[in-house]
Amino acid sequence: MAKIIISCFVFLLLSLDVISFANAESKPRPLIHYIKPLSAICIRAVDGDTIIVNIAGVKERVRLIGVDTPETKHPRKPVQRFGKEASMFTANMVEGKKVRLEFDQNQRDRYKRLLAYVYLEDGTFLNAEIVKQGYGHAYTKFPFKYMNEFRQYEREARIRKMGLWK
Repeated sequence: MAKIIISCFVFLLLSLDVISFANAESKPRPLIHYIKPLSAICIRAVDGDTIIVNIAGVKERVRLIGVDTPETKHPRKPVQRFGKEASMFTANMVEGKKVRLEFDQNQRDRYKRLLAYVYLEDGTFLNAEIVKQGYGHAYTKFPFKYMNEFRQYEREARIRKMGLWK
């Protein structure tokens, strides 16, 4: 009888340890608020307007400010026309590269993604380049610093029948 009680006690302790470990793993880490522009390495492009970066050992999902590309990963939408091309464009531009992130009024969206302007080491402004090349359109639902410029880039891409506008 003592062996059964001891076995049950050991099982209970192990169960509690597993539960506490699982809870520790599932706790969301606190969101970091970045104060000034910073450097990061782009790990991968999720789609045309979202990337994952490594900032000093912290992985962050970054939504590019002011640009919207056709969906490729939306849980309730099919892959949209030109979505794969937009994703490939972004991937080719930034994956594995050092980037500079700059922030605007709001640093995160409702999905807790960082909202940023992304610049390559050579100074290329990725957000603007996506719109200029016709891989996405100016996303003007929320105001942002370069809204007028992005609207003009989209008009020019439409006139030149680039990317989405072919």
